[in-house]
Amino acid sequence: MQATNLFDQSSYDPRDPNPWLALYLDMSLPLRDDVKAALLANSSSRSRQFLLPLIRPLAKAAIILIQLLKIFIPNRFTSSKVLHWSIHWGLRWFVRPDANYMILRHFHIGSEILQFVASNVPGVEIPLHPLRPRNLRDLVDNVFLQHDLNIYNFIIRLNRELKAHGSELTRREKLNFECITDGPFDIDHQSLPRGPLNFLDLESAIEVYTPLYELFLTDSDFWRACNSLQLDETVAIYVAKLVGDASYVSLVNNKHPLVPMATTQAGYRLMLHGLAAESLHATLVQCKHKSGGES
Repeated sequence: MQATNLFDQSSYDPRDPNPWLALYLDMSLPLRDDVKAALLANSSSRSRQFLLPLIRPLAKAAIILIQLLKIFIPNRFTSSKVLHWSIHWGLRWFVRPDANYMILRHFHIGSEILQFVASNVPGVEIPLHPLRPRNLRDLVDNVFLQHDLNIYNFIIRLNRELKAHGSELTRREKLNFECITDGPFDIDHQSLPRGPLNFLDLESAIEVYTPLYELFLTDSDFWRACNSLQLDETVAIYVAKLVGDASYVSLVNNKHPLVPMATTQAGYRLMLHGLAAESLHATLVQCKHKSGGES
């Protein structure tokens, strides 16, 4: 990625240290260099610095207004198809290529984490719906909504199976890492738009799309999508029990799903969700290497 070269070639002045370079070089989280570079390029962008402070309060106000509107016409404008086409259109014309790269990565990561848990629970059969978008056009196929459904369906099916067998998640001496990709995902980087208008950073784009989520999804779908963010802790606990190491759970910021947070905070929490998923997947890649697993 171009952002990686930007940080690798960045100059260093002890009298004026670059805070983004410090975070890029920091190795406290086991993230890939291209992932850190993409996140930090977005965090240090002009759009995040100047547009996000304007976009965020407007987005929160829009969420509240749409919530009030849906009291009277709850399902008047709902259309998952329109939602996904509008997201695709916006990503294609206005969002940075490194932000689009992170969005596509997220679905691969989520699919692999759920598959890892399913593959390491003996005697349990859980149907999965993996999402592997290669380009922005692939997102149109209901990918965002299906991502949320995958998480809830997985938790319901896993725990029903565990209860039916009278078993629980415990540390596994030999783990199956076949589903964990320790190299680049199959993403078509060349297809990511790089036009003159592709300037919007990841966090600002998320804030813009959150009210659209509420407008074009049913009330049930929107609340489910927002509350799914706090399941980062739940999935992290599943993985921690299988691996036998709970240290990662302390790094998760989207916690306590039994006490759901307000929907107006969904934009920022979605950024935390992305970071939590990247960190957990990177941790599993490290575990795979230590176990001697192959790519």
